[in-house]
Amino acid sequence: MAADAAGPSGLQIHPMDQFVISPLFGDGPINWYTPTNVTLWMAIAVVGVVLLMLVGTSRRAIVPTRSQSIAEMAYGFIYKMVEDVAGKDGVAFFPYIMTLFMFIVFSNFLGLLPMSFTTTSHIAVTAVLAMLVFLGVTIIGFVKNGVGFLGLFWVSSAPLALRPILAIIEVTSYFVRPVSHSIRLAGNVMAGHAVIKVFAGFAGAMGIGAILPIGMITAVYALEVLVAFIQAYVFTILTCVYLKDALHPSH
Repeated sequence: MAADAAGPSGLQIHPMDQFVISPLFGDGPINWYTPTNVTLWMAIAVVGVVLLMLVGTSRRAIVPTRSQSIAEMAYGFIYKMVEDVAGKDGVAFFPYIMTLFMFIVFSNFLGLLPMSFTTTSHIAVTAVLAMLVFLGVTIIGFVKNGVGFLGLFWVSSAPLALRPILAIIEVTSYFVRPVSHSIRLAGNVMAGHAVIKVFAGFAGAMGIGAILPIGMITAVYALEVLVAFIQAYVFTILTCVYLKDALHPSH
């Protein structure tokens, strides 16, 4: 779906066209096995993570290279996040959380390149990531605590008369988690890119008077660089919070 903005000069801007999924080869229908621009840029993100985390740190030099420094900083940053939020028990799941963060942050930053495709702007991608987290922490909760995991929904510190009502609220909020988890990431990434495309359309039509739109593009782009990291951080820290609830479900 494209959002059109038409001015007196017949200017048409289609900010949502950049999110259209298209096959890499030909113009035929898209099936589940069809290589698309989404799969291409997801693969590039995976390759980027592998190059940074494995190839970039393979030498383990005493005086680290730039890639080694970035990899070590990312490792320490996420490790401390997992340890602080989920506790010592959560460290066992650090490899998955680290992989999740690196994939999202690479996808977000790759989407800022000209002519690229932002995979995390699609709810289909973020919903899969969120559902993996949701199912994972739910399974971990029951494996670690058995039926005691249901204590997450029973607020024992509240008055007895309110506990059933609070339990319904807790269960509802728990099952809404993957929805909010996925929409938050996709919505923020998509909104910024759409705004940049709108200003770019005005800049292209205004000729010599495009100084203001270009200035706005620069400002929004700088904000998007920050958002690319923050949204990866938010997705990851929420994963750690959900993991903490699974490991220690009692209120």
